[in-house]
Amino acid sequence: MPLPQQLTAENIEKQLQSLLPHLKTLSSDDDRQHYGKDWTNFYPPAPSVIVFPRSTDDVKKIVLWANEQEIALVPSGGRTGLSGGACATDHEIVVSFDAMNRIHSFDPIEQTCVCEAGVITQTLQEFAQEKDFYYPVDFASVGSSQIGGNLGTNAGGIKVIRYGMTRDWVLGLTVVTGKGDVLHINQGLIKNATGYDLKNLFIGSEGTLGFIVEATIKLAKPPRDLVVMVLGLSELVSIYPVLKTFRGGLDLTAFEFFSDKAMKHVLKDENLSAPFDSPASFYAVIEFDQQNAQELETAISLFESCVENDWVIDGVISQSQEQYQKLWALRENISESIAPYKPYKNDIAVTISHVKAFLDEVDALVNQQYPEWEVIWFGHIGDGNLHLNILKPENLSIEDFTQRCGDVSQQIFKVVQKYRGSISAEHGVGLLKKDYLSYSRSPEEIEYMRAIKKVFDPKGILNPGKIFD
Repeated sequence: MPLPQQLTAENIEKQLQSLLPHLKTLSSDDDRQHYGKDWTNFYPPAPSVIVFPRSTDDVKKIVLWANEQEIALVPSGGRTGLSGGACATDHEIVVSFDAMNRIHSFDPIEQTCVCEAGVITQTLQEFAQEKDFYYPVDFASVGSSQIGGNLGTNAGGIKVIRYGMTRDWVLGLTVVTGKGDVLHINQGLIKNATGYDLKNLFIGSEGTLGFIVEATIKLAKPPRDLVVMVLGLSELVSIYPVLKTFRGGLDLTAFEFFSDKAMKHVLKDENLSAPFDSPASFYAVIEFDQQNAQELETAISLFESCVENDWVIDGVISQSQEQYQKLWALRENISESIAPYKPYKNDIAVTISHVKAFLDEVDALVNQQYPEWEVIWFGHIGDGNLHLNILKPENLSIEDFTQRCGDVSQQIFKVVQKYRGSISAEHGVGLLKKDYLSYSRSPEEIEYMRAIKKVFDPKGILNPGKIFD
C-alpha cells in the first residue's frame, strides 16, 4: 500500500504530531532500516515513518487517522520474528510499542498481571519471579521479544510440552481494531461462555485484525529444582523412541533436539565445551523438575534403558545451576550463532505420533536437495515442532538463495501436508510463508480468514500483505 501522493514522510510526522503533540516520531535512514525489518533479513525495509504511541488512546487516534488517509500501519515489537511479519517494505508507518512497556497490576489471588504490549518477555518472567510466580513461555529471544509480538504469533518455545503456547496464558486482551474500535476482550475471566472467543482470534493474527495493546496474563507456580540432561543419539530417528521412553517415565518440562552441526556453531561462538567426549550426530535436551530423589533415579534408569537399546551413545546430567545453564546454552544459542549465515528457516510441525516417519522423509529429501549446503536441524520435538535451517553459501546472492530454498520448501510442505501438519508452528506466516498457506489451510478456511480480516480491518490498513494478499 504506497503512500498517497499528497503525503511525504515529513507531512506524516507533522500531521501526527499535530494530532498527538507528545508523539515521538523517527524518519532518518538509519531508523527506518532498524525498525522496518525483523530477524528474517530477506526483505529490504522501506517504511516512511516510525511512531511510538504511549497509550491505547494514542494507538486509537493513529489508526483512525490512518483510515482517513488510507495509509498502512505495521506493528513493531522486538522485531525478533522469523517470517517477515513485522517487515515494512512499502512506505508503511511502523507503529512501535517500545514506549508501551508497563506492567500495570498484579493480583496474587487471581495469579494474574496486566501488561502492555511492549513489555519485554524476560521482564515479565523476572516480574513473576519477584512475586514468587512463574511465566513459563520461554525461548531464545526472551531478552528482546515483546509480549505483543508473542501474542501476534502465538509464540511457543522450549516449555510447550508442559505449559503450552502463549495463548494458554492469556485471560484478557485490549485491542484496537483496524476500524479504530477499542475492544476489551474477556477481561481476565477463566470461564466465559458468552459467544465467540475473540481473544483467541486475535492471538496469532500477526497484527492483521487489530493491534493488541494490553493483555491479562496468567501466571503459574514456579517449578522446583529443574534438572537438564543432554544425550548423544546414535541417529536422528532415535529421537522418537527416546522421547517415548522419557515421557513414559517422567513429567517433562522440555524435550528438545539439535544436530552436531548446530552445536559446532554454538561452541565456536560461545566458547563452551562439548557436553561429553563421545561423538554424536544429534543430541536431545531433556528437562524435568526434581520433586524428590526418585525423579533423578528414574531419569538415570531411563537413560540406561536408551543406551541398552542403542538409541543413546552417551549423556550428562546437570549437577549445579551453572552446569544447567551451560547445557541449555547448547540449544538456546543456536539461532544467534547461525544468524550471520542468513539461514532460510522452515518452522514445521506434525503430531508427535508422526514425528518418526515425517523425519525420515524430510531428512532424506533435504540431503538429496542440498548435498553441498550446510543444513542445521533443531527444535521442540517434544511437541512435534522441528526447525530446519539452510545456511546461505557465501558465494550465492540472497535472491538466488531464497528462490532455491523456496522451491525446495514446496517439496517439504507437500510432506507436511501428507501428515496433516503445519508449515508454521510458532513463527507465524508473515511474508515468508504466505505463498504456502494452502499446504496447511483449505481454500474454504482461507476465504473465511479473508472475510474475518474485512470485518475488523475493512480498508486493509493493518499489516497488509501478511498471511495472505
